[in-house]
Amino acid sequence: MTTVPVLRASLKHNAPGTTRERALWAGGARVVVGTDEVGRGAWAGPITVGVAVIPRHRRVYKIRDSKMLTEAEREAMFDRIAEWCDAWAVGHASHAECDELGMSAAQRLAARRAFDGLGMTPDAVLADGSWDFIGSPRTTTIVGGDSSCLSIAAASILAKVTRDRIMRAEASHYPHYWFESNKGYPGPRHRAALHWYGPSAIHRRSWVFMDGLSWGGVGRYRRPDPQGTLFDSDGG
Repeated sequence: MTTVPVLRASLKHNAPGTTRERALWAGGARVVVGTDEVGRGAWAGPITVGVAVIPRHRRVYKIRDSKMLTEAEREAMFDRIAEWCDAWAVGHASHAECDELGMSAAQRLAARRAFDGLGMTPDAVLADGSWDFIGSPRTTTIVGGDSSCLSIAAASILAKVTRDRIMRAEASHYPHYWFESNKGYPGPRHRAALHWYGPSAIHRRSWVFMDGLSWGGVGRYRRPDPQGTLFDSDGG
């Protein structure tokens, strides 16, 4: 097993807890699933949803919100979390599905695929954020859940590392966009590459970054959008 680095001082007092899970367990829920998404704001690659069922009586320390950890720290934690969970899974919706369906529907699709891969029927779901992208009466949304709720934090690392690995693999096919470092997210160098080379085969072509590119080989993909102004700003 990979050795996990010593926690930086800034992270030592930011540990997510199990208050939410313990309340649900005490209320009779046997399978409590934490879930989080990654990639919603990217310009390229999939949107990814992670789901995690943590054990009641064993703990893995040093889990934090994936955004608080460095890439090396997340990678070091990945196998430890995967082995510790009673069950976990990751689901994706592709860049093309993000374009065709819109981000809300694509996120629901990725979540459905993650839950299909879990192998357990949830009694309760804890989801990061204010929107129930699971669409279940058993879901509780928690703003800031990835930093306060242990099962959500575990799901956030599993999702983030899995998607980052996908984008690093794609970087070898599309070297001009630096996917190995930006993972498909916006940035000045990424924008400059789009102006010079245009979008790659894995860019989301309905995004607003497509408007006004110096490279004019392909226009922005537009479709009748029941989600209103979803594509009117960078990041979906």
